Amino acid sequence: MNKQWSMFGLALLLLIVITVILLGFMVSVFNPVSWGLIIVLALVPYIHKRIVANRFLEWQDSYSVGIEAIDNDHKKLLNLINQLQTAAHYQTDPQYEREAFDALVDYTKTHFRREEELMQTHGYPAFTAHQGEHTAMIAKVDELMRRYNDKPQDTIEEAVQFLKKWLLNHINGTDQGYSGFLRDKGVK
Repeated sequence: MNKQWSMFGLALLLLIVITVILLGFMVSVFNPVSWGLIIVLALVPYIHKRIVANRFLEWQDSYSVGIEAIDNDHKKLLNLINQLQTAAHYQTDPQYEREAFDALVDYTKTHFRREEELMQTHGYPAFTAHQGEHTAMIAKVDELMRRYNDKPQDTIEEAVQFLKKWLLNHINGTDQGYSGFLRDKGVK
């Protein structure tokens, strides 16, 4: 949903709840509907915080591949995805949104180069398959970037969801596969 309409909908809902509370108090100070809605109104910030928190990624120890440079890259990628999520969810300057997207794509490419260099240097047997995953992901991101250039509001949320899912699946899947091999070769 468009960010402006989302915020408008929330503001309208709050206005309606406040109006019903006031009308209820005009009928009676002891109106249970008004008091119930006051409780709901007081819980709105807490509920909103819980809903929004689920949209953001948080580093978990289970994501670690046991190689400091790669773990640091993954942490940075999670933070960059969270910045893009902020741009997608909140009303931000279009330049901030674009810069967040560009920074994430650029750092992803940097991370892939670092990973691939480590795998190649140490002769990781599944290097070609792993590199193929990187290539396919970059192709998808390039497609999302082209669509984003044409219709930013229609593409940004799709891009965020794709990147979050892909990164976590990649870290917990194929990245875990090479990590043991590289650690056995002395990479820390």
